Parts: sequence; C-alpha cells; structure tokens
Amino acid sequence: MVGKMITVLTPTYNRASLLINLYQSLIKQDFGDFEWVIVDDGSADATTDIVDQFIQERQIVITYIKQANGGKHRALNRGVKEAKGELVLIVDSDDSLPSKSLSIIYSHYLDIKDNSSIGGVCGLMAHHDGTIIGERKICSSMNLSSIEMRYKYGFVGDVCEVFKTEILREFPFPEIENEKFCPEALVWNRIATKYKLHYFNEVIYYRDYLDGGLTSKIVRIRMNSPIASMICYAEMLELNIPFKDKMKAAVNYWRFRLCYSGSRSYPNLPGLWNAIAPLGWLMHLNDIRVNKR
Repeated sequence: MVGKMITVLTPTYNRASLLINLYQSLIKQDFGDFEWVIVDDGSADATTDIVDQFIQERQIVITYIKQANGGKHRALNRGVKEAKGELVLIVDSDDSLPSKSLSIIYSHYLDIKDNSSIGGVCGLMAHHDGTIIGERKICSSMNLSSIEMRYKYGFVGDVCEVFKTEILREFPFPEIENEKFCPEALVWNRIATKYKLHYFNEVIYYRDYLDGGLTSKIVRIRMNSPIASMICYAEMLELNIPFKDKMKAAVNYWRFRLCYSGSRSYPNLPGLWNAIAPLGWLMHLNDIRVNKR
C-alpha cells in the first residue's frame, strides 16, 4: 500500500453502534491523504459487519485488524505497527473529528516535520457541543514537552496528541502478561523525556465521556492491572515535576501495589517514598469498598 500522510488509529471493543459517527466524521474531512486503521480487540458484537459495510462503500482507505482481546494498549501497538502514515492520530471509537481536523493537523505538522526534537503536534479537545475540555493556559504555536505543558504551564484537561509514527514505534506500550490495561500517561511521559510537541489552540477532536468506557471505571481497571500502574507512578517520581505531584504518584503507587500478590517483577520505590505506604493502604481499602472486590 502507498504510504499516507496521516493514520487515524481506532482501537475498539464492542462499540459497533458507535463507529458510524466516527466514520461519518472521517468521510467529511476536507483532507484526503489519510487512512483509517481499526484494531478490533476481540469484539463479540457486530463490529466486523459494520466495518465491512464501510469498506464496501470505498469512501476512504480502511484497514481492519481483529485480534484476541488483550486491552487497548495492545491494540494500539498493533495499529502503530501496521500504520502507513507519517503521523498517527489515535481516535477512540466513541469519539469523532471536526471536518477540518486533519487539514489543521497537517498544516501545523509542516512547521515541525523536519525538526528531530519534536515528536508531533497537539491540539485541543472539545465536547460535541463545542465546549472546550480543560483550561487553556498555553499560547498558540508553542513547542513544549507534555510534562512542561501539564506541570509548568498548568494545562488541565485532555488534549489531542498526534505523534510521528516513528516516535510511537520507538516507545511502544509495555505488554504485561495477564494485564489488559496500561496507562497512556506511562508512554506519553517517556516520550516527553526526549521529545517536545508543537502545541496549538485549535479544536481537532470531539469527545464525550460515556458510561461503560475506560474513563468511567478506571480505578477498577487499574486494580486489575497493578504492575503497569506501578510502573507509571514509579517513573513519575523521576520526572521534573512539583513535589506535591510526586507525593500523589507515590500514594497511587502503593494504592495499586497492594492489589498485587504475584511473583512477577515490579518497580520498587526508593528511600523515603516508602513512608507513603499507609496513605496508599487507606486509598486501597476505600477502592475495595467502592468496587466490592
């Protein structure tokens, strides 16, 4: 297949009824040099039939991959491996894109394409009613790491990162046996220690938070994937972030460390960070109560 400029990558699991909205937003794009890679993480609904209908319409280039259920992070790794684009835009199956999204991304990408210190571009997210998600505290066209964006400039809320494909291949999601979740922050933070992103204040992504998605049950999911969660929080202690955020990370490390009783290796916290364990234990007990494990 001839390479494309942008790969829109969608990991999906039992979301057949929602894919149509994303598909409609893709065929309305005013930029045509893209492909849509769908990685089906073992759906048991009509996802295959729905995607087959999209493919038969021949409106856009679609690659459909179905694999055994292993979690979103494994689906992302597979999609990045198969991507033909120079950029990868991850779009969840229940979200959609404004009609000018890909052309906006492309125009900003041209500004940084040949800069090896910049790993991609990043725009704003909004709800489908147009309300911006989070608080904008950065100027347009700034080159920052995601760590600087969050902790130096105090940006709150979700943003839409679009990475160079080679960067995502350099930093794949860890795939831990018997765990079906890996925090995206783990990989985004690793990328941020080496690369900046080109930020701009334009909406390129529509998102609403639906019941039954990862966001609505994230604590339970983290409890069932404690090693990936521990790695994420342990690595945050090595970042150049405020002390209070390191404290939160240490508490959360112990919160999920107490979920694990197996024999596989996991990171240990250095020195005095272990004194935070009682706070993590209290949160762990509350998680058990709330989630009725």
